[in-house]
Amino acid sequence: MVPSMLGRISVQSYSFDRNFRPYNSDRFAQCFFRDPVVLSSLAGMSKLSSSAPLDQPAVWVDAQPVPCTAVSMELFDPLYSCGIVRPSGHMVKCFHDVYPDYDELRQMLQEEESENYYAVGRAEREEFLFRLFKHLCLGGELCQYEDTVEPYISTTRRIYKDLISVQKDPETKKISVVSTVLKVSARDESGRCFPGRPEEEQTFAYLVIDPHKRHVTLFSHVHGVGDLEV
Repeated sequence: MVPSMLGRISVQSYSFDRNFRPYNSDRFAQCFFRDPVVLSSLAGMSKLSSSAPLDQPAVWVDAQPVPCTAVSMELFDPLYSCGIVRPSGHMVKCFHDVYPDYDELRQMLQEEESENYYAVGRAEREEFLFRLFKHLCLGGELCQYEDTVEPYISTTRRIYKDLISVQKDPETKKISVVSTVLKVSARDESGRCFPGRPEEEQTFAYLVIDPHKRHVTLFSHVHGVGDLEV
């Protein structure tokens, strides 16, 4: 795990007993954040953020569908072909007015005016796999960035495989993702209360729903200073 995210990232899994259909995603998310079992488990997470405990049903839930079709890591090939990462895996350094130790990868991830911003295509940047990679690369409030891209890609691969369910077509042998991914946030009478009151790019929450096993996983992170490794 990225050190600056230790202690602030959470993965919680739940089961449900009704059929799930993607067109009912919004209703599913609303019911999720009003379920007593979910509320009880999330109440203990409030110490990680400046938010109030989510100990009562959410007044309103925002659920945005996130594309999730990737079944390989080919999405990241342009990082090498566009000169963002060297063949050795080392990130190419670049000048920045604010950050003294900056690289082409972080510039490509964050700055739309960067010439490499769409080295990974517009549609691919929306994929859950790429979003996960970006979250891990940017890390927490205190982050010592890696010199090579491999730790980020390998960690992204492991987490993605753990979160996503796939199936193989018996005739074509083609593998496809069966999970539905939703980016979610919940509000109470005072405003946004989950995953955190201050809206920050690195404060995020995703629901990953497996309709066949009837499992849903909540993957979330609250931006801040994580636990230090010893």
